[in-house]
Amino acid sequence: MKQFALIVAGGNGSRMKSDVPKQFLLLDKLPVLMHSINRFYHFNPKIEILLVLPEVQVDTWKSLCKNYEFDVKHQIVHGGENRFQSVKSGLKAINGKGIVFIHDGVRPLVSFETISRCLETTLEKGNAVPILPVVESLRMVDNGTNRIEDREKYVSIQTPQTFYVEEIKAAYARGYDPLFTDDTSVLERTGKTINLVEGNRENIKITHPTDLIVAKALFRGQSINKA
Repeated sequence: MKQFALIVAGGNGSRMKSDVPKQFLLLDKLPVLMHSINRFYHFNPKIEILLVLPEVQVDTWKSLCKNYEFDVKHQIVHGGENRFQSVKSGLKAINGKGIVFIHDGVRPLVSFETISRCLETTLEKGNAVPILPVVESLRMVDNGTNRIEDREKYVSIQTPQTFYVEEIKAAYARGYDPLFTDDTSVLERTGKTINLVEGNRENIKITHPTDLIVAKALFRGQSINKA
């Protein structure tokens, strides 16, 4: 069965306090986005990779690929005004049936084990989303009041969120709702049950400056362990 990796990268760097979009910041001598693409290429060299980027960033990306001699084959798709529209555009560009991994371009440290669990569960049950248990205490804040929440009832969500291509395409054809916060929330609206699999702690989303510092430390740790 064909596999597709739909990598979505639409950040502008505002929360990173940087003029450089966060997906283009350097992590161990390569832009973050190249590491994210490499994870899926090295997991399966035959995977078809589609990269969704804002149109205004395409030329910058092509220049980076040339400068860093990045030659992993991928198709560039222009993103939309929000993540929903960007994913929808990426899905439209997929030809054929198969399994699609929808992944945040700024999660460069997803493990092969997490990708494999997502694939195996999707093949068996139809979809998969990697999660981690919440380790911090939680409080609900509502209209000026707050109360403790049972963290055992909550999990944090990661990517790649993984689906059969035809099912997630059909879900995205139903139209946008502001309550859609990720791809599984779009599929869930069709009545499908969402299947949870174990993620990996290193699979952080680089959003703030401290995230990049942590990612660099984690990356060095992985390199040392492989040495």
